Amino acid sequence: MSKINVLDQEITLYSLKDEDYISLTDIARYKNQGHTDDLIRNWLRNRNTLEFLGIWEHLNNPDFKPVEFDGFKIQAGLNSFTLTPKQWIEKTGAIGLVSKAGRYGGTYAHKDITFEFASWISVEFKLYLIKEFQRLKEEERRTLGWDIRRNLAKINYRIHTDAIQAHLIPTELSAKQTSLVYASEADVLNLALFGMTAVQWRDANPGQKGNMRDYADVTQLVCLSNLENLNALFISEGAPQKTRLERLNKIAIHQMTILTDHTRMKLPEMGSTNGRK
Repeated sequence: MSKINVLDQEITLYSLKDEDYISLTDIARYKNQGHTDDLIRNWLRNRNTLEFLGIWEHLNNPDFKPVEFDGFKIQAGLNSFTLTPKQWIEKTGAIGLVSKAGRYGGTYAHKDITFEFASWISVEFKLYLIKEFQRLKEEERRTLGWDIRRNLAKINYRIHTDAIQAHLIPTELSAKQTSLVYASEADVLNLALFGMTAVQWRDANPGQKGNMRDYADVTQLVCLSNLENLNALFISEGAPQKTRLERLNKIAIHQMTILTDHTRMKLPEMGSTNGRK
């Protein structure tokens, strides 16, 4: 469950089978706090509403029952006709509306249907609802993207550190000395891909939190994951650090040229870093 605030009205959302559903009950409260169910029923009994719902279900629901739908459509517009969300769902097998009980109970609708209902309630409210919904989705995408990028960078981390431990760290080293070896090898990757060490990046970006990998894009992190794997292989083969750095830099340039528009992103060439021991 998540919430957005639209014109001082709190609106609840939840995900069902990777689709976004929004509370019609919360939206109806914007119009009439005490008669939300009546508003939803009045909207449902409208012929235009039923036609819209029927078309949506035909497009999205292979189990929709058209015969039962036609029965409702014939009655639409009659003074005696009434229809509740639960009746609509049970009779037609509809998936666009959902009735929920409990703490966050009420009538929910797929976002396509929700925006139609919001327009019936208030055009102004609909526009603000769409704006806030889009803001929430963008925020979720940014959060998800950050998680994916960070997790991607960690995929080969264990392989890399195991290779360092097995081939570069003598058993007599202290914990502090060991950490320096790990940091040194991390900087081999940083130099190969970003053209600078972690310390150099922090000195150049004193106001930034985290490290350069937190600000890398997805293609850079894909390349970084590959470099970790390759460096582990080169370490196991006994290649000196200077040789590994040069090879990894060439590989990074080649991979990033393939993965990105070369005119948009150009990796730093190895210069003074070639003398790294």
